[in-house]
Amino acid sequence: MTLLAGTGSLMTAALMIGGSMLGTNAAAPGHDPGGTPRHGGEHPAYRWVDSPTGSDARLRGLSAVSREVAWASGTGGTVLRTTDGGRSWESVGPAGTEALQFRDIEATSARHAVALSIGEGEDSRVYVTDDGGRSWAESFRNTDARAFYDCMAFFDHRNGLAVSDPVDGKFRLVRTRDGGHSWSLVDPAGMPAAEPGEFGFAASGTCLTAGPGHQAWLATGGVDPARVFSSHDGGTTWSVTGTPVAGAEAGGIFSVRFRDARRGVVVGGDFTDPTGASDNAAWTTDGGHSWHAATGRSPGGYRSGSAWVHGTHETALAVGPTGSDVSVDGGRSWTAFDAGSLDSVECAVDGACWSSGEHGRVARLSRD
Repeated sequence: MTLLAGTGSLMTAALMIGGSMLGTNAAAPGHDPGGTPRHGGEHPAYRWVDSPTGSDARLRGLSAVSREVAWASGTGGTVLRTTDGGRSWESVGPAGTEALQFRDIEATSARHAVALSIGEGEDSRVYVTDDGGRSWAESFRNTDARAFYDCMAFFDHRNGLAVSDPVDGKFRLVRTRDGGHSWSLVDPAGMPAAEPGEFGFAASGTCLTAGPGHQAWLATGGVDPARVFSSHDGGTTWSVTGTPVAGAEAGGIFSVRFRDARRGVVVGGDFTDPTGASDNAAWTTDGGHSWHAATGRSPGGYRSGSAWVHGTHETALAVGPTGSDVSVDGGRSWTAFDAGSLDSVECAVDGACWSSGEHGRVARLSRD
């Protein structure tokens, strides 16, 4: 069972995908399983070039360290690592975790990575490695059956947060100050109340993002409109703002990303309507105090992941099961450039962008 959100029995039943809603065992449209990339849209300058991994896992966790180093994680306890730009991939997941889904992975180098598994109760865990995956330590295990951890985000190599769906009416956070080796509960007093039915999506590890000055943003769904929570003190206190993105029982914001302290984008939609392309993206230039709907073309369907392209002024990417889009104006308008199925996208500080998805697919962005 593949869960996109963890919020009680209703969403547990509704968010089963594993082939019936978003994925099938056939080759994804616009994606040649032999590795030949195809253009699936209107933007000839951008394309994905596949990097065969030898895995059939659905890879929703992704961390782009550089042009040479990337990590991906997913179903079946899978963790993959490349140190040669994707020419080869090594399976380095923790032993005995085959029943877990690693929906988020955050890496700072070829040696250090932190992986989050999602699910109700003790299925939500964190593992950390300092030797490239040769050994892992379990550093956190959720013991509250009401909690379901969705995403992680790191401010730097030591300080980070992980977020759970609401418990006692508020989103729950745990914090690390030692690179993921230990975690402690954040006092919920500084978190505004969640609305009934509100939750986060465990779809790409990007429902939570961190920025400069220990700023953080949390995106939600399940309510209309979808909302973004913002923190300016490392996750201790938060405010919340509505967005133009439509929310629904299976819809809302799946990914929030900030280029700097002020410019951000959110993308999402309703995963039960993967081609729905209305009210599924917004942008901000004031740190998330206000959000504006895309005024040009929106992303071409439900989108689960997004990223800013480093080294550019206002270029962002969005990916989902029906394709990929690029915005060169900070999220105001989007152009399709690939029709293949992807779940996650990450860009490294050196400008390299990676993507990942079902059937072990990983690809690197080519800009011709």
